[in-house]
Amino acid sequence: MRKKSKRRNKTPFGGWKENVAGYLFIAPMFIGTSVLVLFPIISSLALSFTNWNFVSGYDGAKFVGFENFQKLLTNNLFHKALVNNFILLLAVPIMLIISLGLAVVINKYVYLKDMFKVIYFMPFISSVVAVAVVFQVLFHPSKGPINQVLMSLGVENPPGWIADISFSLPSVMLIMIWTGIGFNLIIYLAGLQNIPKELYEAAQMDGASAWYQFTKITVPLVSPTTFLLLITGVISSFKVFDLIIVLTGGGPANSTLTPVVYLYQQAFLELKTGYASAISLVLFILILIITYIQFIVQKKWVNY
Repeated sequence: MRKKSKRRNKTPFGGWKENVAGYLFIAPMFIGTSVLVLFPIISSLALSFTNWNFVSGYDGAKFVGFENFQKLLTNNLFHKALVNNFILLLAVPIMLIISLGLAVVINKYVYLKDMFKVIYFMPFISSVVAVAVVFQVLFHPSKGPINQVLMSLGVENPPGWIADISFSLPSVMLIMIWTGIGFNLIIYLAGLQNIPKELYEAAQMDGASAWYQFTKITVPLVSPTTFLLLITGVISSFKVFDLIIVLTGGGPANSTLTPVVYLYQQAFLELKTGYASAISLVLFILILIITYIQFIVQKKWVNY
């Protein structure tokens, strides 16, 4: 049998049937990725150097060089959107700290673990639109249940939440944390299962406190998991769109405007497709740089 297979592979077309079968298997994924991912990326790159809008057709496209990028760099609204997005990034470490704390508690001290996993995971798998509508009701300045409780407790001027410039972005961060804890919690629980119990037993025999075990054993050994969640969390924070569109629409007074929402406004409301493509390209490069920096810095704190 080996001799036959060797002879078949030595011929110019030996094994071509196996190759064709392999290509056919990957063809659906390759075609789907090319049409839905690669083609839009390449098109966006080309369109970012034009003043094209999709209503006028391809004949209306005009090459403008780096004009879109020059406008973008001097646009105060885009700068504000970037600042808002960097503030949103603060939600990621807060989410990780809460998730790790809950994961440790559920892993060691709680019965019916599966029930708590489902409870915390429910917000993550819930529709973001539905979650945003619910929080619109909860955060209503005058008739919302939260402010009703605050007023019944004697708070005369409760915050306006999503209607207040100062509280709108923290409100969005609060919802992001609430919906994201479930996913991080499940991943952390999987990471905690891989820590050898002998390490904790040895530490207990030496008289180590629970806090010492947490900081010296748990945190370092789940650092690869933390790094994974940090990378995905930072990238996800740059993709927050549906929550903001439904909850605030980028307002009030652009206080919750992010680059993705600004991109949507320019592309589909202002019909500036070329300008919006430039925003997407800048956003892509920015995420690429941040991710690269994270990979460089992780060598100092992640233990493999």
